[in-house]
Amino acid sequence: MANGSGDADLESGVESEYDGIARDYQRLRTGLLFSGEYDSSDAIISISAGAGGTEATDWAEMLVRMYLRYCERSNFKTAILDQLEGEEAGLKSATISVQGRRAYGYLRAERGVHRLVRISPYDAQKRRHTTFALVEVLPEVEEAAEIEEIPDDELKVDTYRAQGAGGQHVNKTDSAVRLTHLPSGIVAQSQSERSQHQNRLAAMKILRARLLERRIAEREAEIASLKGEHVEAGWGNQIRSYVLHPYQMVKDHRTEVETSDTSGVLDGDLEPFVQAELERVATAAEPSPA
Repeated sequence: MANGSGDADLESGVESEYDGIARDYQRLRTGLLFSGEYDSSDAIISISAGAGGTEATDWAEMLVRMYLRYCERSNFKTAILDQLEGEEAGLKSATISVQGRRAYGYLRAERGVHRLVRISPYDAQKRRHTTFALVEVLPEVEEAAEIEEIPDDELKVDTYRAQGAGGQHVNKTDSAVRLTHLPSGIVAQSQSERSQHQNRLAAMKILRARLLERRIAEREAEIASLKGEHVEAGWGNQIRSYVLHPYQMVKDHRTEVETSDTSGVLDGDLEPFVQAELERVATAAEPSPA
């Protein structure tokens, strides 16, 4: 009607009102993506190499770099709490603390197994290799109703010498700390801080996050079971494939989002994948119409 009226003021007013409605809609829509209890919390990312020797540890290190770059793009603050180097190259595992607005809300979309297909730079015969890494994302909270205070008699505390770069204390004092929660068998460790006390505090933070994540997973599995949904966990449950040979493609198996810009993704351009998965989860959580 505005276009046909020839009234410039009416047309401008309609466009302004539309823009305002569109902004309100996008704000409300984005808010729905973060309806989880801990979505506003900081996060802890844990990356573990799968079987495959040097190829697997190299892939784990590539994922660490990818998430550090993604967090940098997202204005999240990061700190590496713990890492275990591979025997020849790469990392067997790494734990990263991520602080920022809705860090866990965004990063929870990355939980699962990540698959890499490429010509291995460590294979003298230049054969194609497929390898896997597991990414866990935990909410970092100081206090949670689900997690009671952990008694000292439920903890096994081991100290050991830190590995890798980190100053004069490395490999000279037993500053690294490993905590084992005896009732659950969950292990958390830290070696990035300079003192044993600081590493114990960091390891306790990781342990609490792991215990909370287990409670959340148990609750989600129970709800899924009541709904009659199939729940699958473990290495077979891959969420995304990164194919570097014989073609270039990153594909998310949950949302079908894909791109041929593999270098961009590995440099931290994860926004399309994260957004699509958050929308998929939010849509699946919506109640069915009566």
